[in-house]
Amino acid sequence: MPSPWFSFILVAAMGASGCRANNATSLSRDPSSNRASVQDQAAKTSQPTTPEPASPAADTRPILVCFGDSLTAGFGADVGESYPDFLQGDLDARGFRYRVVNEGISGNTTKDGLDRVGHVLSLHPAVVVVEFGGNDGLRGLRIEDTRSNLDAILARLKPSGARIALAGITLPPDYGPDYIRQFQATYAVLAKKYSVPLLPFLLQGVFGVDGMMQPDRTHATARGNAVVARNVLQLVTPLLRKPS
Repeated sequence: MPSPWFSFILVAAMGASGCRANNATSLSRDPSSNRASVQDQAAKTSQPTTPEPASPAADTRPILVCFGDSLTAGFGADVGESYPDFLQGDLDARGFRYRVVNEGISGNTTKDGLDRVGHVLSLHPAVVVVEFGGNDGLRGLRIEDTRSNLDAILARLKPSGARIALAGITLPPDYGPDYIRQFQATYAVLAKKYSVPLLPFLLQGVFGVDGMMQPDRTHATARGNAVVARNVLQLVTPLLRKPS
């Protein structure tokens, strides 16, 4: 079962790093070491992992973008085993006609996410699941900056007509109760401001469960990503067109 400090009532947006890589990066319980680990991990940035159809132009399904960092990208998992991959399978099995596009990149902070919003908008998505903030927290960045960047991401996505959902995470206790409380509150505040659904904990039912987390205790295994996909499916189902 997840440890007590991971049981929170807030939002979803992890990002202990970003995209897929061959080896997971362990996070030290020492905050200064954590920051160094995240920076090392950010250097392993790669491209989104969800395979797209050979001829995307021929695929007329509405696009659901999973927009985030390593937790979205599937860091440390094999190709085809990120949570967006499993989400595609879950949607298909339930008759929802959407094409899931994985826009997760390793090491991304909320600032990096803000820099990439234009690209996401160019995809003309019907739904966007926003998952950022973990790397900001692990680096001890100012809460005000994290909140401002995440606010700006939502502000740019909202007028596009895309339906938005927010997902988040918390931090190790090393960062202190005041910082963690403000970090978590960011998601709740912004979900309320933009009236978007919120997933309290992206790794719900995954963190601390045997076989669900990689040795770094930050990123999910393939089994864990399958559970994360179900968490996200529940989050976005009210935003989707019902199967015909």
